[in-house]
Amino acid sequence: MSTERLNYTLIDLIKYFLKLGTTGFGGPVALVGYMHRDLVENKKWINDSDFKEGLALSQLAPGPLAAQLGIYIGFVHFGILGATLSGLAFVIPSFIMVVLLGIAYQAYGGLPWMQAIFYGISAAVIGIIVLSSYKLTVKSISKFEVPAIKNNWLLWIFYIAATVLTAVTQKEELLLFVALGFIYMIVKAPPEWIKRPKTASLFFLTTAGLSSIELGKLGDLAWFFIKAGAFVFGSGLAIVPFLHAGVVNEHGWLTEHQFVDAVAVAMITPGPVVITVGFIGYLVAGATGATIAALGVFLPCYLFTVIPAPYFKKISQNKSIKAFVDGITAGVIGALVGAVIVIALRTIIDIPTAMIATGTVLILTYIKKIQEPHIIAIAALLGVLLKLI
Repeated sequence: MSTERLNYTLIDLIKYFLKLGTTGFGGPVALVGYMHRDLVENKKWINDSDFKEGLALSQLAPGPLAAQLGIYIGFVHFGILGATLSGLAFVIPSFIMVVLLGIAYQAYGGLPWMQAIFYGISAAVIGIIVLSSYKLTVKSISKFEVPAIKNNWLLWIFYIAATVLTAVTQKEELLLFVALGFIYMIVKAPPEWIKRPKTASLFFLTTAGLSSIELGKLGDLAWFFIKAGAFVFGSGLAIVPFLHAGVVNEHGWLTEHQFVDAVAVAMITPGPVVITVGFIGYLVAGATGATIAALGVFLPCYLFTVIPAPYFKKISQNKSIKAFVDGITAGVIGALVGAVIVIALRTIIDIPTAMIATGTVLILTYIKKIQEPHIIAIAALLGVLLKLI
């Protein structure tokens, strides 16, 4: 925990994450971009070094990226209490929204209007995350200028490699990020144990095979979502294939159409994309199922963020560790850009969606008074007009 003089309180931070959880659209890339813009650039509550450390730790640990970063930011100045309250404030607004949508979904037998709304919103979301990706790239790697690129050529190679790999495989590889961190550390600031070989301790997250236990439906639900939270690395979007395999193919809790609607709900609601688990849990077992699913996914990510945070903060001032973090961050940002490419290819399906996405980027770039929630509302209206009228 930092001891520097603060220009904000824990209440201020809780209010910020409640607002972000209520109005922050666009998935992990956009949410990370919002946090950086608001907390680092504008409010100056968190310094850039702390933010980058949090981003690197969030990528290394399993679970949804944006939620972990929010938890880490709460931890920086306010310890366990800050981490806990920031995480809850970030997640609860969107959890309530998806449960209410789950109630509506079951009551009316589907969401025909949602497809029209999603048609417009998803295109706008692409515009939002493309712009966020650009800003993160400039901030974390370098500006798109020849001297800056030459000076950071190795980070650019890492960034491009991670972008291409993620776009092609549609997965985010933990070992790739770790490898990039080690390579950059060895090149830029080799640690003493490499110069003078000694026994080095490395910590790896491992999974243990557990025998099947008859838990009943709620028990099965809890265990499945704990595994989803504990063993899926990358952004909230990375959890979607894992969820599909489990809830549709393995357990048969949802039909294919219901699952697609669940992903749509995640994208049209603010906050972490992974909050779709609340919608899925509600369809499977009502409000209890929604709560169990959300706790199952977010508890592991909370523990994997808070437990290593003090150690990570302590060693982060070491030059070798800083280089390690820089290498990982280049891979992280590249992977996020790769994820944007994957989503965009599935979302920009015709001229209207391409125009909505392009218009979103232009508006956010040149008309500062219009913010993301305004654009989301306009895009939803356009979707309805284009599809239903």
